Parts: sequence; C-alpha cells; structure tokens
Amino acid sequence: MILSLGLIGLMAGVIYLFIPHDDSGPEIKKVDYRVELLTARRAASYPVAAPEGLSAGWKATSVRYQGDNFDTWHLGFHAPDGEYVQVEQSTQKPSTFIDDASQGAKATKTTQEIGGRTWTRYTGGRYDALVHQGDGATTVVAGTGTIGRLAEMAGALKTA
Repeated sequence: MILSLGLIGLMAGVIYLFIPHDDSGPEIKKVDYRVELLTARRAASYPVAAPEGLSAGWKATSVRYQGDNFDTWHLGFHAPDGEYVQVEQSTQKPSTFIDDASQGAKATKTTQEIGGRTWTRYTGGRYDALVHQGDGATTVVAGTGTIGRLAEMAGALKTA
C-alpha cells in the first residue's frame, strides 16, 4: 500500500512538471472609452473630465455614464504599478457621493494644488482619494494607488 501511494505521488509530480500551467494573473482587458466620453460630454450638466497624456502603462478598464443618476461619470484604470485608480464625477450631494466613490474615506486637512485646482485628500476607506468640488460637480480620483499615483491622474484630467 505504501509502495502504491509512493508511485501515485511520483506520477503526480511528473505530470505537474511536464503539463504546461500558467501561474500569472489574468490579462487586464483594455476598454476604449471615447464614445462614452463624447456622450457624457454632450449630456452632462457639467464639464466631464478625462485624462490626457498618461503613459502607455495606464489601461482603461471600465467606463460608465448614467444621466438619470445625478449625471454620474465613472472611468476606471489599471495603473502601471498594478494598482486601481478611478475618476468619478457627479452632481449628487457631495457627502454621499464622496463616501460612495471613496468607499468610506474621510476628509483630512491636507489640500494639494494639482492642475490649477485645489484637491482635498481623503483617507481611511477602502480607497484613498483626492476630491475637487466645483465646476457644477464633485470630482473624485480614488483607488488603491498611492497619493502620488492619484495626483498623477488628477493632473492629467482635462475637460472639453
């Protein structure tokens, strides 16, 4: 019985070595958000922001515009370092919208000037966030990335 168990173990090891297997994570699919961006910019009651000039390492992974839900704009990215960064805009009540977009982060007293706008830093939730209130909407740049990575995204945001 022990000899049979050893033989089965040996065969399992041989099979493991010679059968190809892939231990890498799933490939991140890139989405084209140009059509949704044009639609949102035509329909929204505020200037819709999207990044321009980001390096090729940034991959857009999700896009959504909901005109019937406070003109809500969402654009999600896979950053070059593998972290997640999202841009959220809405005309919804700021406190509710910021809590939802940052998944529970709270305002700090730290502000930053980025791209000619003043952004307030939020921390403590599932995501850290940078928040700008103005231009008829609240803009939240949030995600698992560092504050530096979030600031990079915030600096790249342009409206048309």
